[in-house]
Amino acid sequence: MNHEDTKKTRRHKAERIRRMKVATIGKRMLGLAVLSLLIIPGLQAQKVGSTSMQFLKVMPVARATALGEAYSVWASGAEAVFWNPGGVARVNGHEISTTYIDWLFDTQQGAISYALSLGDLGALGFQFQYVDFGIFEETSNARPFINDPNGPGLTGRTFRPFSYLMGVTYARYLTDRFSVGFAVKFVHESLFDGQQVAVISPGFSGNVDTWANGILFDFGIRYNTGFRSVHVATSVQNFGADVRFARESSPVPLLFRFGIAADLLGENALLVSGHQGSSLRTAFDIFHPNDYSQQAHIGLEYEFDGFLFVRAGYKANYDYEGFTFGGGLRQTVANVGLSLDYSYGPMGTYLSGAQRITIGAIIP
Repeated sequence: MNHEDTKKTRRHKAERIRRMKVATIGKRMLGLAVLSLLIIPGLQAQKVGSTSMQFLKVMPVARATALGEAYSVWASGAEAVFWNPGGVARVNGHEISTTYIDWLFDTQQGAISYALSLGDLGALGFQFQYVDFGIFEETSNARPFINDPNGPGLTGRTFRPFSYLMGVTYARYLTDRFSVGFAVKFVHESLFDGQQVAVISPGFSGNVDTWANGILFDFGIRYNTGFRSVHVATSVQNFGADVRFARESSPVPLLFRFGIAADLLGENALLVSGHQGSSLRTAFDIFHPNDYSQQAHIGLEYEFDGFLFVRAGYKANYDYEGFTFGGGLRQTVANVGLSLDYSYGPMGTYLSGAQRITIGAIIP
C-alpha cells in the first residue's frame, strides 16, 4: 500500500467515525424527544382555552389533514415548514405549496410555502399564513339595550379580526439517514380594526392594544431507521414567550409531536414487499398540546401508479373531530411535478366540516 492509499484509508476511516458519532448523537436526540413525550402527559397541562392565537393549531396541507394529521414523518420539502422543520431537508430543487382552508363559520385561512435545496449546505424554507375571521358586528354597553334601532347593544359598525404568520426554516442532513431543522416565526393577531381602544373599569382607565405580536421557534428531526421503510420523527412547535392582549398575557399553543410511519404494501414494505404499481402506507403520531391532554393521530394512504391517492385518518381524544378523509392527484408536466390534494373533516353535529385544498409544484 503506497502513501496515497494510506491517506485515502485514513480519510475513509475518519469519515466512518464521524458518521457513527453523528448517528449516535441523532439517536440520543431522538431518544430524549421520545422520553419528553412520555413525561409530558404526566405533567399538569394548562386548562382548555387558556392559550391565545388558536389559529396556530389549524394546520395547513390537505394531504396531512386527510391523514388525520399523522404527518410528522411524511412532511417534506415545502410542506414540512408547517409540520416538522427536519423534513425540509428532503427538498430537491425547488418546491412550492399553497393551501386554502374553509374553516368554521366565516373563517378562512390561506397558507403558502416555498423550499429550496442548498446542496451540501442544507435547505431553506419560507412560509406565510393569513387568517380572515370574517365580519363581526360591534357591540357596546354604553348604548341603551331597549328601543335600540340597531338591536340590543349594537352600534351599527362592523370590524374584521385577522391573524398572520411569517417564518423561515433551515434544515440539513447530518447523515444520509438523519436530518434536523429549525424555524423562527413572527406571529401577529388583531382582534379589532383599531390599534387601541379606551377602557374604563374599576382600578384602571386608559387605552389598551387590541393586537399582539410574538416570536416563536420550531425544532424538528427525522430519522430513517434502516429497517424496511420505517421512519420516525419528532417536532416541537411554537416555543416562545407569552403574548399580551390589553393587560393580560397568555401562552400560545405549544405543540409536541412524535411519529412513526412505514409502507405496508410496496417496495421494501413491512407486509408485502416488491409489489409494483401501487403502495399502501400508514403513519401514527402522538400529539400533545399545552392546553389539552395527549391526543393521537393515525393515517392510511393508498397510492395507485404514482398518480392517484386515497387517504383516511382518525384523530383520537378530540371533543368533536374524529374521522378524516381525502385524496390527491400527481402529474409531471415538462419536468415539473404538479399535485392537487383535498381533505374533509367533520366537526361535530352543530358545526360544519373543515375543507382544505392544496396545490403544489416541484421544480428540479
